[in-house]
Amino acid sequence: MAESVIGPSIQIEGDITGSDALTVLGTVRGGRISVKEALIVSASGRIEGDVESSAIEISGVVQGNVAASDKVEIKSGGKLVGDVKSPRILIADGASFKGNINMGG
Repeated sequence: MAESVIGPSIQIEGDITGSDALTVLGTVRGGRISVKEALIVSASGRIEGDVESSAIEISGVVQGNVAASDKVEIKSGGKLVGDVKSPRILIADGASFKGNINMGG
């Protein structure tokens, strides 16, 4: 599995799609991120838009709706403002979440 990284000084506006894993250290605004493998939002990462992947790990900030086919994990210090659709969700002590959760079923 290859991995793509959006560096801490990079700012992207628009959609991102792909099948590889993606790590966001910088900022993505105004679009939709859809990756088949895992999406990792590092502590310095910021996403303003909807996100879709198999597994999503948030240590930074995501403002938008999140959909994962496997799981969503909000780490300590991570912040999510938006709705979550995933069969599994983990919210660590010290994480921030504002929205609705849909676990299917």
